[in-house]
Amino acid sequence: MYVGALEFDVLLGDVHSLKQKRSVVRPLIADVRKRFEVSVAEAGHLDLHRRALVGVAIVAADSEHVRDVLDACERLIAGRPELELLSVRRRLIGPED
Repeated sequence: MYVGALEFDVLLGDVHSLKQKRSVVRPLIADVRKRFEVSVAEAGHLDLHRRALVGVAIVAADSEHVRDVLDACERLIAGRPELELLSVRRRLIGPED
């Protein structure tokens, strides 16, 4: 069993309130969850209206599948015009860990 996780630190564009932040982050999370069948959540910067920390996690039997899905998630989020990707942290845990 392999567990993969991504942590995205993103800067939101023209957002001036937490309500506007939710209107950007919620559809992003729903899109990633629907396209890739992964667990996704806003995991940090909850009180900042222009920043968001989004976590993505997947469990699979094959490490290559985990890497492919995480790569696709990263491409999707990096390609969103309404946000700027500041940093990405990736973790892969396998049976030898």
